[in-house]
Amino acid sequence: MTVDAEAQIVRQPNPLMLPPRTSVMEAAQQMHARHVRAVLVTEGNANLVGIFTERDAISRVLAAGRDPVATTLAEVMTNNPETIPPQHPAIEVVRLMRELRVRHLPVIDDGKTVGVVVRNDFPE
Repeated sequence: MTVDAEAQIVRQPNPLMLPPRTSVMEAAQQMHARHVRAVLVTEGNANLVGIFTERDAISRVLAAGRDPVATTLAEVMTNNPETIPPQHPAIEVVRLMRELRVRHLPVIDDGKTVGVVVRNDFPE
C-alpha cells in the first residue's frame, strides 16, 4: 500500500474499532465521544467481522425494544460488510456506496482494517 493511494479515499484513517462482545451502550458512548457514526467490529489484529452504525442503533436496538446495555455488537451488527482496498478509485467508491445504499465502507489492506470511507467525504 502506498501512502498516496490510501490518501485518495481514506479520510478517516483511525476508525473506531471495537470487539463483537462490546455492548451497544459502550459503542454508542464511544461513537459520541469520537464524533463518528459507525464502529468497525473487529477481532484479533484488526480483522473485520462487521460494522455497526447509528442507523443500526435506531432500527435494530431502540426501535426493536432491545436493552443497549445487554445487547452486544455481535447481535446487531452487519456481518461481513462490503469492503474496498485503499487503492480503489474514488469515483468507484461513490458508485459502490450508491449501489449498496451504504454510508460507510471499511478499507481493508492485506486483510487488516486500515480505515473507513464515509459517504460525506465525497461532495456531490
